[in-house]
Amino acid sequence: MTDQDFRRRLDEAAAATQATLDALLAPSPLEGEIARPARLLEAMRYVALGGGKRLRPFLALESARLFGVCGESAARAAAAIEMIHCYSLAHDDLPAMDDDDLRRGRPTAHKAFDEATAILAGDGLLTYAFDVLADPATHADPLIRARLVLALARAAGLGGMVGGQALDLEAEKAAAPLTQEETLRLQAMKTGALLRVCVDFGAILGGASAEVAAALGRYGDALGAAFQIADDILDAEGDEAALGKRAGKDAERNKATLIGLLGLEKARARRDALVETAVAALADAKLGEATATLAEAARFVALRSS
Repeated sequence: MTDQDFRRRLDEAAAATQATLDALLAPSPLEGEIARPARLLEAMRYVALGGGKRLRPFLALESARLFGVCGESAARAAAAIEMIHCYSLAHDDLPAMDDDDLRRGRPTAHKAFDEATAILAGDGLLTYAFDVLADPATHADPLIRARLVLALARAAGLGGMVGGQALDLEAEKAAAPLTQEETLRLQAMKTGALLRVCVDFGAILGGASAEVAAALGRYGDALGAAFQIADDILDAEGDEAALGKRAGKDAERNKATLIGLLGLEKARARRDALVETAVAALADAKLGEATATLAEAARFVALRSS
């Protein structure tokens, strides 16, 4: 797969996700809803439709494609993951958390609206993600829907993303730096879990065997770890205009990173080794050339500039 082919697929997935989110965040209430307050909906749309690479829904869509699953089921499942990701950004940017004023080249939600509205917009997206997955429109089989809901809840909650954010905040105030093992666990929870569940979604929707699902899971774990190291490198070296957010904040806030523990050179080497681990895991899945796009995604994650 050429870089041009990969970026075309990435752009197509982003456009499809944008269209799905736009439709889901329409002003008309759904059955069982009373009303959709205009300002809250505007803030939710601001957070969810504000651009970005849409890497997570891309991974979900491409993983589902491995098993011939396309269309509404994959699109809605991918959009649900992106709602979780976008809600987490709105909350992470709050003054009580990372206190950022810029996200994707625009004012963060609490700056564009206010803190209370940013919190509620995040709450709305978080809740709506599970609404989308539980809706029969996502899949006719209630067992599949239940598995999707459970997988995302585990990845996004106490033992995953939210728990990782809590550990991250604790580490900023810790008397001693985290060990490498503690840092890896934090990053696997805060960042890696939501990236891993993207490929888990593909396996669930596609009815993958336990062996294939496990191989895809190893791919997701390695990709998530590589993504976090690449993100830390960008924060240390990246250009704020290209990033669309403030650079250098990890060092300012005493964030636990592998760069701080290993240095840039060793961190880059670890990132590259994780990419190779991810690609090898895809080979273990024995799905042939169908996994070429996901292999390229692992390389893209490591070498991205924003």
